[in-house]
Amino acid sequence: MHIFGYILFLPIVIYLVFNVLYLFLVAVAGRLGKADDVAASTPPKKIRRIAVLIPAYKEDKVIIDSVEANLLLDYPNASYDLFVIADSFLPETLLTLATYPIRVITVEWEQSTVQKSVLFALQQLPPDTYDIVMVSDADNHMSPDFLKRINLAFDKGWEVVQGHRVAKNTNTGVAIFDAMNEEVNNHLFRGGQRALGLSASLIGSGMAFVPEAMLHGMSRLQTIGGYDKELEMNLLMDGFHIAYLKEAYIYDEKVQNLAVFERQRSRWIAAQIHFIKFYFKSGVGQLLKGNLHAFNGYLKGLIMPRTLLLAVLGLGFLIGLVFLSIPILATFGSLLGVLAFTLVISIPGYLWQKISAKDFLTLFQLIFRMVRSLLNIGQASKSFLPTPHGETETKV
Repeated sequence: MHIFGYILFLPIVIYLVFNVLYLFLVAVAGRLGKADDVAASTPPKKIRRIAVLIPAYKEDKVIIDSVEANLLLDYPNASYDLFVIADSFLPETLLTLATYPIRVITVEWEQSTVQKSVLFALQQLPPDTYDIVMVSDADNHMSPDFLKRINLAFDKGWEVVQGHRVAKNTNTGVAIFDAMNEEVNNHLFRGGQRALGLSASLIGSGMAFVPEAMLHGMSRLQTIGGYDKELEMNLLMDGFHIAYLKEAYIYDEKVQNLAVFERQRSRWIAAQIHFIKFYFKSGVGQLLKGNLHAFNGYLKGLIMPRTLLLAVLGLGFLIGLVFLSIPILATFGSLLGVLAFTLVISIPGYLWQKISAKDFLTLFQLIFRMVRSLLNIGQASKSFLPTPHGETETKV
């Protein structure tokens, strides 16, 4: 390879090595460490009052089912309230919701976003009423002991807690791989982080806060989509650390078709790019201040989405084969092998059992859709692209 080729090649390789080694380190740590769970049978020191905020944009298909499921928790009924933040709901849905023992907050925005709805609801909560504020998606079903486990974590002194979000459905190939992606995120960015003594990542639902911390963090958000990374960074800069409860399950509907997958990933990548640019100075500043939790929060934002990382490493390996370049083959082949090992040890066994041979064709389609989603990040950064729930047909 010509000397100028090596000069161009080196920064790319350094970035890719950083990605793969970071993921490998936290994957191994996640296998060795423990989360912050307290046994559900432990007597609580205090029964805290919990406000469960459920932001919902045009979620008429799934909201009733979720409300019914989340009213059946093993937590005193008088100690938790469900707040459905209903944005652009049908009148008949609102009438049905009014028959349940919940609070409904109706909102209507010129440009709808989750963070607007959550912040508005936070500001409507009566002062000094709730000890914990939790966020759940419109399609989420909390496990019966979810709030009990959250309450026990607050007994230990935690003020920000992330639960274990898992797939509610694995009915299509896309849903299976999306469920795998969810569990890889849990292993790497929650379990692995805590094993290293760092704060867990927030994920947008199944997360609980002391009200003051959440309100302060939410009031400083700048992004349109993917607000969880920014909220996490604000909290870490404020000095809060984030626990991860591996045994506190909240069930989330996974993407079931390729079109929704592509739109969702466009939104996530747009939010990630915004985060990297907006928090660069803050991230470096937090390192200089010795706040490793906040610096690591920024560092995680630099990690390439794993599907894209697979695509880049696979392409690099193919280029090495075409040009019979030993340095390129060795570099990309070794990185691809380490990444594959990282992903294998991060995926729980029950999901491997759900994959059939034909599902691997879906994997290649997902990689293609992930690459194509880059074309839509401009639109995603300027407008809200919601993920529809209750969609069972396979769209292409």
